[in-house]
Amino acid sequence: MTWAVSDMLGSMTTAQPPGRRDRRRALRIGLAVGAAAALVAVAVVVVPLLPPPGPRPLFQLPVSCGETWRLGTYPGHDAYDVDLFPAEGEAWGRPVLASQAGTVTVAGINGSLGGRTPDNPKGPRGRGGGYWVKIDHGGRWETQYLHLLEPPLVRAGQRVARGEQLGRVGSTGNSGAPHLHYEQHRGWEKVETWFDGSASGITQDDSEYSVTLTSNNCPAGGS
Repeated sequence: MTWAVSDMLGSMTTAQPPGRRDRRRALRIGLAVGAAAALVAVAVVVVPLLPPPGPRPLFQLPVSCGETWRLGTYPGHDAYDVDLFPAEGEAWGRPVLASQAGTVTVAGINGSLGGRTPDNPKGPRGRGGGYWVKIDHGGRWETQYLHLLEPPLVRAGQRVARGEQLGRVGSTGNSGAPHLHYEQHRGWEKVETWFDGSASGITQDDSEYSVTLTSNNCPAGGS
């Protein structure tokens, strides 16, 4: 009988009353539901503050008027990334121009520069995009220009016109040869580049291919 009473007392002193367990469980459920409701409320407030992207600006090739350039990609380059090489002549030092009017949001170094220059074209590679520029064109459209030879000729916050020079073609950052790496973004998404109202045709990076285009980034065209 002693053992039975002892066992009974042990069970009663170690277990929690059912009412307390239910209250704690209800409290946990209530907190979880409250947190979920708060997240939904934040989403409802934030999402309407992000308007859809506006119409595509009339982007032009980011190189001098009348010049013909080869636009290419290769496996591992990422979809919609474009590398530009002049069809004729040396790439080093060619002017890099704004594709469309906008406001510079970044002008500096992406990653590290490395040591590839016109005097030492086989120098050590850097990381990332090297000297680069990013421009906000409004309507949630953006362009990026990477691997510039020298510090950009523009600064963050500066308003630029279409055709204004941003820098010169180089091979800073993770670059194997002098070229301009170029991207167009709509909202938070990278998209196929369009030039002078037409799609470039550079889309997926499942194979190596290129197209050849002539720049209409000319002063008489306006911005």
